[in-house]
Amino acid sequence: MRRRAQGIVKSDKMDKTITVVVQRLQKHRRYGKYVRYNSSFAVHDARNEAQEGDLVEIEETRPISKNKSWRLVSVKKRAAETARVEL
Repeated sequence: MRRRAQGIVKSDKMDKTITVVVQRLQKHRRYGKYVRYNSSFAVHDARNEAQEGDLVEIEETRPISKNKSWRLVSVKKRAAETARVEL
């Protein structure tokens, strides 16, 4: 099964490509406190349907270009419905 993730669209300025920020919580080894990590992915959006601020689901796929190895599965929430999250 391919890896899937949810994130917020950071940029939709490119043609058929969006930049998605995926946030994850990971427990610190020594202190046991949870730390937030942000990862940014270039995602293939064939129909240019996602817009900046949308909550989207992405899936890992074969390399499409030098930086793109993820594709858009679906748009979960539109930017108007999603509260703006400062990253």
